Amino acid sequence: MTKPTFKTEEGLPLPLGPTTKPEGVNFALFSRNATEVSLLFFATAQEKPVAEIKLDPKINRTGDIWHILVCDLDPALRYGYCLDGPFDPMGAGHYFSKKNILIDPYAKALTGGTNWGVPYHRQGLTDPISTFQRRCCIVENHFDWEGDRPLNIPLQDTIIYEMHIRGFTQHRSSGVAHPGTYQGIIEKIPYLRQLGITAVELLPVTEFNEHENIHHNPATGESLKNFWGYSPISFFAPKAAYAVNGRNGNQVREFKEMVKALHKAGIEVILDVVVNHTAEGGSDGPIISFRGLENTIYYLLDPKTRDFLNFSGCGNTVNCNHPLVRHLIMDCLRYWVMEMHVDGFRFDLASVLGRDQQGNVLSNPPMVEKIAEDPILAHTKIIAEAWDAAGLYQVGSFSTHHRWAEWNGKYRDDVRRFVCGQENTIANLATRLAGSADLYQDTGRKPYNSINFITSHDGFTLYDLVSYNEKHNEQNGELSRDGDNFNISWNSGCEGDTTDPAIIALRKRRIRTFATILFISQGPPMFVAGDEFGRSQLGNNNAYCQDNEISWLNWELAETNQDLLLFFKGLIALRKKHSVFRRLDFFAKEKQPEIEWFSRHGATQDWQPHNKTLGLMLHGRRKKMTDDDFYILFNGHHTDRTFIIPAAPKGRTWRQIVNSGEASPANICAEEKATAIAGNIKVAGLAAVILIAKP
Repeated sequence: MTKPTFKTEEGLPLPLGPTTKPEGVNFALFSRNATEVSLLFFATAQEKPVAEIKLDPKINRTGDIWHILVCDLDPALRYGYCLDGPFDPMGAGHYFSKKNILIDPYAKALTGGTNWGVPYHRQGLTDPISTFQRRCCIVENHFDWEGDRPLNIPLQDTIIYEMHIRGFTQHRSSGVAHPGTYQGIIEKIPYLRQLGITAVELLPVTEFNEHENIHHNPATGESLKNFWGYSPISFFAPKAAYAVNGRNGNQVREFKEMVKALHKAGIEVILDVVVNHTAEGGSDGPIISFRGLENTIYYLLDPKTRDFLNFSGCGNTVNCNHPLVRHLIMDCLRYWVMEMHVDGFRFDLASVLGRDQQGNVLSNPPMVEKIAEDPILAHTKIIAEAWDAAGLYQVGSFSTHHRWAEWNGKYRDDVRRFVCGQENTIANLATRLAGSADLYQDTGRKPYNSINFITSHDGFTLYDLVSYNEKHNEQNGELSRDGDNFNISWNSGCEGDTTDPAIIALRKRRIRTFATILFISQGPPMFVAGDEFGRSQLGNNNAYCQDNEISWLNWELAETNQDLLLFFKGLIALRKKHSVFRRLDFFAKEKQPEIEWFSRHGATQDWQPHNKTLGLMLHGRRKKMTDDDFYILFNGHHTDRTFIIPAAPKGRTWRQIVNSGEASPANICAEEKATAIAGNIKVAGLAAVILIAKP
């Protein structure tokens, strides 16, 4: 094969990464301590480079940016970088080596790994590290968005559906032509529209190596995978294996097609982004990009030992508050918004964003403020997982900036305690129902800064939350030492599967109660795909490694548990119809309050720890509001309790529209068909009832 020759020019230092121009492609790379930088080009399926261009530091370097313009470049060629410089991991902290071919941090697509589950190796290589070694694609931007614009659904009106691209449609029952792909999501859009959610929150979609997991299923010997993808190889490149054709940069096009189709259906796209660590892991991990480019800047290092500081639990921590790393992260977020049209981000282990270059917690982290104040992201949803793996827990205090919403872990725990029937839960339940003012009001934030959730990908599914007392993670190959031991769950009388109709009925009742609380609470609700029809992970509360029916949605359950699905749909529709559940402000103390609390006897609420019942009055017609009035009853006892219902507003009658203690179809009904209720009402144990006042 004849090696090509290239005409080159000096090039420009900005923007970083590859930039297609009329005369060629401009490449720009940051490295402060490299002494030599070479740009390598590869033909498809060729291990050896077809060309190497050594950059002249006198011509092709501006400050710490190495750059070159390659004229008339064939975009089908792949590229990577080779850097030389000091190699002194335990001293200066550098990992420069000519042996490594490195990924451009700004690459928009990578080669390799196009077939999920098929170990990828560079030609002629078989060692495990080679599965990380990718080449960078030059992606040309010729996508027709057909006028697509951000939906900008207000956060208070948002209903978030957390899902995994592969897990959502991979099961044989999904009925899609392209299971486990971006296209598979498109095929399920009619279902998402019928469900009524307004946003999908996607587990990580950037390139990762699903084969990095070293564990095996002890029962079957099967190699386990990194299914969830919280181990990025690249911050910019969408995962090729989630595309029907993930070659030659097509994964970028297919991702855009998914976003465009979801937007046409009125559904926003929120990405779960991992910028707190990378797949390079600790000192024994692969050198694939950042470590070989400028290790001491991209990662937090112990100043004495030069070991990687590990606040992520994954071997390394990105140095988020270094000015150059802040620049990288902002470029990444802007790219996903401007070029890929996503609507928001959920930041994994976001508390890492608040640590300085020694790992100390900053009082006003520049990275956190920069994200909130960036003009490009001004209407983008930004959501923090307000903790990290080193024990820093910042729910309610992650940031005082009004832009930042948070996964409200305290909401999750308080609601779980109530629906387990524990004591001393009513006061906390009331606080969570009303928007968690204790966490957000004093800093001028709003109820919509609280992302309310009961389950997420991390932990039990909703069905398992009412079916297991303990985690059952044996199949993860870690002797069940992985996963949280603090689940706040109750199995309803039997651990795991059962044929006992009473226990099955109780489990469904508790699921309905959880859902009722979630969808009538102030603050945007989030739930996990499959919770609406009783998906189980067989008690596994850390299914990050399970690429099988434990993690895949079994769509047959949508028919088997159609009663649950109808209940969820009804609650979502109720929330969307009534603004009283989607307030912009916290409730104020005034003569005619918009919220009141009652005991089950119709008197002022008893807040004593032993009390397990609560009556909630929402006035939808006060202060020039035009919504209906609601009375909502909660019974945290395991047995039935009778509630006295206060008199309905003048000229109106209380009508029962939701009763989580009843079986389908009596548990939810349309407002115009609701039964009138007056005097007393019996509420089943661990159940909730919603009454609406109608003329």
